[in-house]
Amino acid sequence: MDSSRFRQIVGCFATGVTVVTTNVDGQLHGMTANAFTSLSLEPLQVLVCVGKSGTCLQQIKSAGAFGVSVLQADQEDLSNRFAKSQDPEDGQMRGAAFSTTPNGLVRLDGALAHLDCRLAQCLDGGDHDIVIGEVIDGDASESGSPLLFYRGRYAGLAD
Repeated sequence: MDSSRFRQIVGCFATGVTVVTTNVDGQLHGMTANAFTSLSLEPLQVLVCVGKSGTCLQQIKSAGAFGVSVLQADQEDLSNRFAKSQDPEDGQMRGAAFSTTPNGLVRLDGALAHLDCRLAQCLDGGDHDIVIGEVIDGDASESGSPLLFYRGRYAGLAD
């Protein structure tokens, strides 16, 4: 099997879309991630897969923490914005509206849900690292629908 066929097959699994954010001494960074899931209830943990060749992995390791914003169906533009490789910015988030949580992490405005995570562990996962975060805070909107990714395209929930 080659990587193209593999991507085609795993693309049949619909995922939500998140933006993982970091804050290293005011240098803010974010990346789009759909390889995100809950991991454990005891302790509260999530995992996200982060490419080894990008900037975000080193930022997460330097910060020792990261935020996860779960995007709403109308936030496709944010997903595309953070899918592009870019260097961290001083106090900016690629022009996206955001707030800073009491833990100093970034929460994208309008997101369906948000988690603040303390870095617990990084495991080797081929060309990615599996980043495990201990959830220390979070919140969720009372309404809204998630942005989904399916077969290489954005999708939404059916009525």
